[in-house]
Amino acid sequence: MPRYRRLAVGEVEEKSPGDLVTIADQEAERIIAQGLKAIRPAARFIGEEACSRDPSLLDNLASGSAWIVDPIDGTGNYAAGRPPFALMAALIEDGETVASCILDPIEDRLAAAERNCGAWLDGARIAPASASPELRAMTGIVSDFSRPPAMVSRVAALAAQVAEAVPTRRCAGDEYPLVATGARHFALYWRTLVWDHAPGVLFLQEAGGVAARLDGRPYRAADATEAILLAQTPAIWEQVAEVLRG
Repeated sequence: MPRYRRLAVGEVEEKSPGDLVTIADQEAERIIAQGLKAIRPAARFIGEEACSRDPSLLDNLASGSAWIVDPIDGTGNYAAGRPPFALMAALIEDGETVASCILDPIEDRLAAAERNCGAWLDGARIAPASASPELRAMTGIVSDFSRPPAMVSRVAALAAQVAEAVPTRRCAGDEYPLVATGARHFALYWRTLVWDHAPGVLFLQEAGGVAARLDGRPYRAADATEAILLAQTPAIWEQVAEVLRG
């Protein structure tokens, strides 16, 4: 936060077209790595910025223990001096996410989850939703980043049938809690890198929601190559997925 809106010339770089990294990403990742290694020294540390330098860090994610960290999720927003952005971490055991947290440093809001133990937002446990709206009353988030051309018409059909479909603000750490709490009923993403989604998926699932591939397969941290549909409830997921399947 001391660097927010205070980045100097040369402290923002482009890793690839449209994909930024700042000195704050790099320094935060180093600090978080030190803290997590002290908690569980045997777990590998896999940070987004470290992976940009050495993609092989993601090899064999399906076995053993690993910390997955996105030091600043929403770097483009952070670099532009606007919210939202977040810090995210997940603990992976043999390819499955067993614990996670998402910190919004502007709002000082912490979302946390542990497998089979529940999801918590600022210390209050999130109860699963007791009802699901009809499709025409739903609001959702739909990303067009990396969207396959074949899905354009299906996404248009979905947008025509729901109350509102807004673009992603390119910060999954902000949007997973929106779906988990019902502020948005669903969200759809096409690129599903593990540090962007493993923390939020567990949080959503422990809050009673669903995160799955469009064919119904559950999300696994070790398999991060296909679209993912989030929903506050299983009934919402089924209604939205039916439209997207055509």
